Amino acid sequence: MADQPIVLTRAPRRAVELRDLAVVAHPDDDVGVAKRPLASGTVLIAGDASFTVKQFVSPGHKFALRPLAKGRQIRRYGQIIGEATRAIEPGDHVHTHNLAAGELERDHAFCSGYEAVELVPEAERRTFAGFRRSDGRVGTRNYVAVLASVNCSSSATAAIVRHYEQPGALRRFPNIDGVIGFPHKGGCGAHTGSASVHQLQRTLGGIVHHPNVAGYVILSLGCETNQPAELIERAGLGGDTPLVITIQEDGGYAQTVERGIDAIRSLLQAADRAVREPVLVSEIMLALQCGGSDGWSGVTANPGLGLAADRIVRQGGTVVLGETPEAYGAEHLLTRRARDEEVAQKLVDLIGWWEDYTSYWGASIDNNPTPGNKAGGLTTIYEKSLGAVVKAGSTPLNQVVAYAERVTERGFVHMDTPGYDPVSVTGQVAGGCNVVAFTTGRGSAFGFKPAPSIKIATNAELYAQQEPDMDINAGKVLEGVSLDDLGAEIFEEILAVASGKKTKSELAGIGAEEFSPWILGATL
Repeated sequence: MADQPIVLTRAPRRAVELRDLAVVAHPDDDVGVAKRPLASGTVLIAGDASFTVKQFVSPGHKFALRPLAKGRQIRRYGQIIGEATRAIEPGDHVHTHNLAAGELERDHAFCSGYEAVELVPEAERRTFAGFRRSDGRVGTRNYVAVLASVNCSSSATAAIVRHYEQPGALRRFPNIDGVIGFPHKGGCGAHTGSASVHQLQRTLGGIVHHPNVAGYVILSLGCETNQPAELIERAGLGGDTPLVITIQEDGGYAQTVERGIDAIRSLLQAADRAVREPVLVSEIMLALQCGGSDGWSGVTANPGLGLAADRIVRQGGTVVLGETPEAYGAEHLLTRRARDEEVAQKLVDLIGWWEDYTSYWGASIDNNPTPGNKAGGLTTIYEKSLGAVVKAGSTPLNQVVAYAERVTERGFVHMDTPGYDPVSVTGQVAGGCNVVAFTTGRGSAFGFKPAPSIKIATNAELYAQQEPDMDINAGKVLEGVSLDDLGAEIFEEILAVASGKKTKSELAGIGAEEFSPWILGATL
């Protein structure tokens, strides 16, 4: 790579080495990805051959390395990302105007790439400072929460939280990270006993019976479908039965708020007695998430996060991938790593469910990437997925769980979630994740209480523009920093944040609005 960045506002007079201006991820790739703007007329040298860039190519966008006939399958990352919709010449910009998803036959090859993980001996494992809870799990934050059983109690939930957000309200509780509320739009208007209600109950139970939550109260209206007694039973909250305050039985809205404020005060006194202590990294459960992906996501931030994920797994910890629709076209890479055929088949069955689910609503699972993804250089869902699943590193797939289901296996786990970030992370955290790693190429102000969210920028320009929102600049990989070094940096940041370091989203006060349970079924 050249010592000084080359910025092309017009074609240079001399030919330029391909590696100086573009990334080719795999020897079998048909496309390169521009690291900087490429002007029409730029001559690129690739080995003994050369070709001319035919149209302006933005950073993160693809251009052809060789002639590609109409109908030919095109590769990036050494994998098929779609097929040419018309003839493409070397140097042509490759994007939505000449590349489409097409039909793709995948060889799932169950368990063919499975290799057991060599764990770091326990005596040599790293530690972080966490809050050990009575059930043995470890928190990275120490919150007290108010949970709405239904939308009708959400306003009262928010009012109680606002009381404790006033300056000085928590001054006497130095070990408390805050009082958080979980208002939502569900809890009624659904069929009693339905899968939709049960999923909501599982989500609500998981978000408060969480290692980052020291105590909570439940606010109910009284007549909702999601009855607190059933919620407590189905979500397994009865071991230390929480206080339920009911608006219809406890004097109405204002008195419910006052009673809730008093109840939280009692919980704060108990929760403040918790202190951080050294615990092994094996107690970290990391949610792997991306949002606003671009053409660099699969080159910088996601593979860097994947290397950090591998470190956590080798330390005995857990990493949880979500966004099942954004594994579409890349799921064969995960089934090959599955621990056994049952785990692999469960993932394949989820892909089939999503095909049926999107079809029912008149959509298609490959109706993706988003407009922002496309502006950043991504063209097909296959390309997006191939760049997304590398967040999960290279270790075996040990478990596939339903949305918001408690994760019970260590190592790499996949959770069935939508691709929409708030809904996806809600499920991962409800399943037990105590830290979130969130990569982005277009930018994000995402946060998520009660789990701290580390945001990783895929490119240096984004990091510079949104530095107050970004924790790590993965774009440095394009300037020569190795992926191994980036992975080590991300790993160390995860440990620091798990030990109490505030993320950029926490410093900005972000994370209270992102709780968003996945609502299934008909609204009655």
